[in-house]
Amino acid sequence: MALRGIKVIEMAGLAPGPFCGMIFADFGASVIRVDKTNAVPLDRLSRGKRSIALNLKNPEAVAVIKKLTNQADILIEPYRPGILSMLGGSSTTPEPPLNLLADFAGGGLLCSLGILMALFERTKTGLGQIIDASMSEGAAYVGSWLYKSRDLPVWGESRGKTWFDGGTHFYGVYETKDNKFMSVGAIEGQFYKLFLEKLDLNPNDWPQFSESPEVRRRELANIFKTKNQDEWTQLFNGLDACVLPVLALDDAPSNPHNKYRENFFKNLDGLWEPTPAPRMSNHTPVKNVDFLETHVGKHSKEILLEIGYTENEADKMILEGVVDESNTLKSNL
Repeated sequence: MALRGIKVIEMAGLAPGPFCGMIFADFGASVIRVDKTNAVPLDRLSRGKRSIALNLKNPEAVAVIKKLTNQADILIEPYRPGILSMLGGSSTTPEPPLNLLADFAGGGLLCSLGILMALFERTKTGLGQIIDASMSEGAAYVGSWLYKSRDLPVWGESRGKTWFDGGTHFYGVYETKDNKFMSVGAIEGQFYKLFLEKLDLNPNDWPQFSESPEVRRRELANIFKTKNQDEWTQLFNGLDACVLPVLALDDAPSNPHNKYRENFFKNLDGLWEPTPAPRMSNHTPVKNVDFLETHVGKHSKEILLEIGYTENEADKMILEGVVDESNTLKSNL
């Protein structure tokens, strides 16, 4: 595995932090999530991780965190600036699920990229560093093309008038007869030509850059309502017309392309999850199919023993409420 031997401490949070930690676990790193005692188990991105639950108001718990981080390569913390220092550290039609942009792309994914670059630089300088990963800055960076392409004709004068947000008939989402949807992205001329051919539309009557895109969209909406999604999928199957079905979460794993590429796998609960990406020729990412979601405090004692505490010291911490491993039972009830 590409990241085998890398040790990660992840302070429990939501969305970007857990996603960043899961990326490292998927590619072989050892990831320990630090939960608060009696925390409600909301993280659904915990595959391949272990959990220790600590009472962060107790100085002994803070000492455990310091001991954990001293033995780790990476610390992922989701708090506002200054919070960690208090613990003794440093500092109608389908719409896109918008938190993919900030939480996951601009946040967790770019955070993992920054960490990997710092790990690589450490091999040359021997020095660690702090990666300040802001979701707003990351989302802006992911949107670089939007800023740098404003001189291109793809953008209109206002929202809803551009190529990509409903201002054209050849790029959008259309409802089908069975109340499902087909996506159309026939931007390039050769794609648009095939698109018209399969719809039996005359190119002379359907110029790509129409002066009345709203009219064309209404006409296409009526056309797409004449067939079910499966019928449209079969009609455009194998063609470079950029017309594809909009898949529900439960349908995506059975899509022929996704099945061929094994883009999804079933976990121990029998539920589908996306396979880690990208794929590397020398390493296979860990699907962690043998791991259930990590419950809060499930590995508390195991981790304490691993970082040097004795059996008696670990039991004493659990008894005094410094550390909690009872949520293992609570989560399974």
